[in-house]
Amino acid sequence: MRILVVGRGGREHTLAWKLAQSSEITNVYVAPGNPGIARTAKCECVDIDELNMEELVTFAIQKTIDLVVVGPEAPLSAGLVDEMIGAGIPAFGPSKEAAQIEASKEFAKKLMVENNIPTAAYASFTDLESAKEYVKQQGAPIVVKADGLAAGKGVVVAMTEAEALDALDQIMGDSIFGTAGSRVVIEQFLEGEEVTIMAFVDGKTIKPMAMAQDHKPVFDNDEGPNTGGMGTYSPVPQFAESLTDEVVKTIIQPTVEALQKQGITYKGVLYAGLMVTKDGPKVIEFNARFGDPETQVILPRLETDIMTIFNAVIQGKLEYVDVEWSNDATVCIVMASEGYPGNYDKGRPIRGLEGVAEEFGNNVAVFHAGTNEKDGQIVTNGGRVLGVMGRGIDLLQARDNAYQAVSKIEFAGAHYRTDIGLKAIKNVQ
Repeated sequence: MRILVVGRGGREHTLAWKLAQSSEITNVYVAPGNPGIARTAKCECVDIDELNMEELVTFAIQKTIDLVVVGPEAPLSAGLVDEMIGAGIPAFGPSKEAAQIEASKEFAKKLMVENNIPTAAYASFTDLESAKEYVKQQGAPIVVKADGLAAGKGVVVAMTEAEALDALDQIMGDSIFGTAGSRVVIEQFLEGEEVTIMAFVDGKTIKPMAMAQDHKPVFDNDEGPNTGGMGTYSPVPQFAESLTDEVVKTIIQPTVEALQKQGITYKGVLYAGLMVTKDGPKVIEFNARFGDPETQVILPRLETDIMTIFNAVIQGKLEYVDVEWSNDATVCIVMASEGYPGNYDKGRPIRGLEGVAEEFGNNVAVFHAGTNEKDGQIVTNGGRVLGVMGRGIDLLQARDNAYQAVSKIEFAGAHYRTDIGLKAIKNVQ
């Protein structure tokens, strides 16, 4: 089989790496991909932008692609899956209509409130002064979100009223996220611990994935501005397995059914970002795709052939597939550019990548998130540059492998958190 993965980041590198392990697959094309993907067995990068739908469809037809896997939110929200299916090419991911659950926070919140799906109380605004007035009425802490897609950075958890008002000025007044911030959603602040539960969905059957916990703030101890994610780990031992069953029953299943009532069949991955409060799990956000960097710790633990799952989702036969997970633990450390999530330089040479593969073997994988190749040298090309995944028999060993590998990789100004997974390890101890 010949597969086309659409995207260029760490999530897509992980997807390509996992697909290449399937015995059914001969070629994995990735558009546009990155230098790390280009060095992965069976994988080949194709110079087509992920939003160039016409060229992507043409390429898929010319290469007789058997399946297209769409990674990022932007092409999903633009309707790439619909375009592929319309051209007779099987595609994994939700339709444009279904992807609204991520593309519009207002759409998602309205759906949840109308269907009694647990989430934070909210209000939405298109007028800056009205939004500010609401913040002054509610007080802080409070959460301000750009309604549209903002690469995981459109959320401000404001601990003071001044922070919230400043966030509104930046999002709505200065348009730092473009049109994504023309509407804002302002939410009640939820107290508790965050966790991510993703699920494969075929329109009716739901198969949850292993749990993961992401670390959004840029600095240790959850300080500093939110990012797209600075690291993650799986499993999450501070939560019982029964939490997954509860989330499927009270959140994911009702969401899929609520969409169906609106005539929207959801197929693909549904990502639930959750806050586990004293009143139970509540939705912080939905994503219409694999999380990034959660994919980097989830897919290494997947034991069932990923192509079997993807085909079952597309055919509506997921109920017949047993999705199995290894008992291994995985930890992913994101190595970011100096200045991220603000301004940062590109083009800084990265050293030590080859040595990591030789020294750690299967216990470590380095997934490229923001890299480029210049004169035969891999250089930085984004805010989040690399995701270094360590595997072990438990989180302690997995974390140790990940951080040892990180210590071997160098680029000027490299920044990473030093506390990924500590919360879980302290809990277990």
